[in-house]
Amino acid sequence: MWDSSRPRRPRATITHGTTVVAIRFRDGVVMAGDRRATSGNLISHRAIEKVFPADRHSGVAIAGAAGPAMDMVKLFQLQLEHYEKVEASALSLDGKANQLSTMVRNHLPAAMQGLVVVPLFAGYDVARGAGRLFQYDVTGGRYEESNFSSTGSGSLHASTVIKLGFREGLSREEALDLAINALFTAADEDSATGGPDVVRGIYPTMATITSDGFERVTEAEVAERFGALIESLGQREAQGRGRVAETASDHGGLRS
Repeated sequence: MWDSSRPRRPRATITHGTTVVAIRFRDGVVMAGDRRATSGNLISHRAIEKVFPADRHSGVAIAGAAGPAMDMVKLFQLQLEHYEKVEASALSLDGKANQLSTMVRNHLPAAMQGLVVVPLFAGYDVARGAGRLFQYDVTGGRYEESNFSSTGSGSLHASTVIKLGFREGLSREEALDLAINALFTAADEDSATGGPDVVRGIYPTMATITSDGFERVTEAEVAERFGALIESLGQREAQGRGRVAETASDHGGLRS
């Protein structure tokens, strides 16, 4: 019988990564992730990396328990490198997606104890000549998405923005701006998702995956695009449109 007078053992604080997105565009795939990691209601890291190259033509983005997720990424990178050295050719994109699925499934016992890891995987399929992206569930289920995907605490808000803004044949610049808008909106609605930190110079991590391979978007370009978004929102605000009134003062104060 449980003795309520006994002090409870405090739960370990687990660091979690939050929102990541992937968007297919004309030449491949854009991957992006915010930089915030949380431990309960606290911000544990402000500049964590969540988007990594898996190999030359693929990338993986992490959400969930940050420690196990990073270990999974490192092991995944090592397995793909080992396969290429042994077979003298890279594993197919479907093979890579299946390998990551197996790793997520093998992590299920830890996930059942609260250490959930839910990655996104994307890459350029050399055989098909197109970008492809995959999302997973906690049991290792692998699901290929046609145009975009998002996971993490702010994924509902991010995916809604992408869904409304996506169209076939997006350019690189359009896909980057759409991902930036999605992460900005997610940060505005979800406290665990970090927005652009202009004071500290911290901006989301972004990368493109095309026939030329995995390439990180420079921080200067990301900052410039966020600046353009904020300026655009400021102009809309000045014109009195684009923002839903949230307080009594927005309506001109309370009237009796």
